[in-house]
Amino acid sequence: MSNLLPLLAGLPLLIFFISLFVPPKQERALTGIVTGGLGINLLLTLLMCFYADWQFLDQKLLVLYHTEHFEFSIRVLFDKFSAVFTMLGAVIILLVSVFSRYYMHRDPGFRRFFSMLLLFYSAYNLLIISGNFETLFIGWEILGITSFLLIAFYRDRYLPVRNALKVLSYYRLGDICLILAMWMSHHLWHRNISFSELGNAGEVSNLFSQHYAGAMFVAVMILISAAVKSAQFPFSTWLPRAMEGPTSSSAIFYGSLASHLGVFLLLRTYDYWSHEILIKAGVFVTGLFTVIVAGGTGRVQSTVKTQIAYSSIAQIGLIFIEISQGWHTLALVHTCGNAFLRTWQLLVSPSVLNYLIHDMFFRFKPGPRLRTATLTDRLRNALYILNLREWNLDRLHYRFLWTPFKAVGHRLNFLRGRTGFLLSGLCLLAGIWLLQSKTVLPEVVLRLSVLFYALSGALMVLYALAERESPVSVWIHAVASQLFITLSVMLNSEVPASQLIWYLSGSGVASVAGYFALRWLIVRESYVHLQRFHGHAYEYPRVAAVFLVCCLGVSGFPVSPTFVGIDLMFTHVDSGQIVLLLLLAVNFLFLELCLLRMYVRLFLGPHQKEYHEVAFRAS
Repeated sequence: MSNLLPLLAGLPLLIFFISLFVPPKQERALTGIVTGGLGINLLLTLLMCFYADWQFLDQKLLVLYHTEHFEFSIRVLFDKFSAVFTMLGAVIILLVSVFSRYYMHRDPGFRRFFSMLLLFYSAYNLLIISGNFETLFIGWEILGITSFLLIAFYRDRYLPVRNALKVLSYYRLGDICLILAMWMSHHLWHRNISFSELGNAGEVSNLFSQHYAGAMFVAVMILISAAVKSAQFPFSTWLPRAMEGPTSSSAIFYGSLASHLGVFLLLRTYDYWSHEILIKAGVFVTGLFTVIVAGGTGRVQSTVKTQIAYSSIAQIGLIFIEISQGWHTLALVHTCGNAFLRTWQLLVSPSVLNYLIHDMFFRFKPGPRLRTATLTDRLRNALYILNLREWNLDRLHYRFLWTPFKAVGHRLNFLRGRTGFLLSGLCLLAGIWLLQSKTVLPEVVLRLSVLFYALSGALMVLYALAERESPVSVWIHAVASQLFITLSVMLNSEVPASQLIWYLSGSGVASVAGYFALRWLIVRESYVHLQRFHGHAYEYPRVAAVFLVCCLGVSGFPVSPTFVGIDLMFTHVDSGQIVLLLLLAVNFLFLELCLLRMYVRLFLGPHQKEYHEVAFRAS
């Protein structure tokens, strides 16, 4: 029976690859394959849940890389949490796929929608049955990129692609926090641990007593990752922005499954942080503030999707409170109830909205006449305006989280053109010389060199993020930043050649392919820049797909060995090297954002040519 467990993630992935070969206009054949495969998946899930009643499954499937102190393995775990979430996902994905068969009928992106839905579900199942952080992170990353693509499903419109990039920025923040949790856990245990070991009460207690700061750091990173993924305070505003995609994808992503993955992460790691009162208080306060903010904000929104989104966020805040108190059964029941309710609400919202508009038209009654406002009225009106503006969280995030980094990037204009390329080349040559002379260099010079190249890599990425003119310049500086990061890590520690190959093989091939894809586009288009959306995916869909894969390959997405290489690079940073760690985190945080921003600007959005139909700026 344990051999059937990998099929929970493998079967949807198999259906995904099959769907790619179905002709786009063969809707009946495609939906037959999808619904049939998902029906078999539901039966398999029922069988696994029945089996899990009397046995706990924890199994190592595959070892991708192994050294004395490091092992990147694919490990699966199936317990009561996995059983509830896999059953929830199997039922909802089947219902939504049947609904989408009619809802998406004759849509130009019919096959693309179902392909992304299957890829999302495969990542979801892999995340739910993961037995260690590495396996969970693979599903976490794939789920994030499918969210990005489904939000930007209507890629000829302005707001969907803009909001997709905004949501991706929050997702990437959660990704980096999870990577940092993995990094510190490796230094605490001196090996890659499984979730079963994470729940060992005696070992965890000794860990907190001997390395309190490091152990607390892991717990805080897990909490931030969970809060970002479930759109908890202060990251609540991205979930309503994600509703720009089709209603059926909004139902399954942000109403039911994806928005509850932060809940799953807290449940999975509860045994690790449950005895720390500060972390429990943090989970409780996060949920409490979310209930207050999202509950009030949802009541004053003018769109039905936004109301449902904030209502779901408020309920997840209550689930956070339940988890902090150890009420796991209640949290699981609450999760299932909230997921099914929000799915139903989103699927029927177009019909209900149509009915309410007609009812309002025929039965409208004017409100009461205004009277002199009392102090209570003024306070209520002030609270109304605050909720209507969503507590200005978007503005605060933009001003204090993203703008400072962009401001740094704007001050690096000297990196543009030949001067920047010359400086980068000289720094790379100097770094190669430092590597050759590493054994004879003074310790102070070596440490400064490590920080210099890490800082240079971070500044390269920030410049690429702020650059609005040449996409080739952005691409070259993003690739150069990875070379600087590699030099920094190699100067900091002895890196085996096999690990360098893991890291550079995927990103190197993707860098070259992405450069030629950009050159190919520039030759065929008169003027390509990053000041506006171009929408070239309309005319060059294959080039757009290749360039997207190249962007993901350079940034370390699980499509190349670079994904394992990033984890290997972080193992060469000691637990006391905080500055180096922060520089690496900044680099990997903004690398994917600047590359996918370039993809969005070049290939998505309203088409720049006048003979193509242009959608309205807002739907």
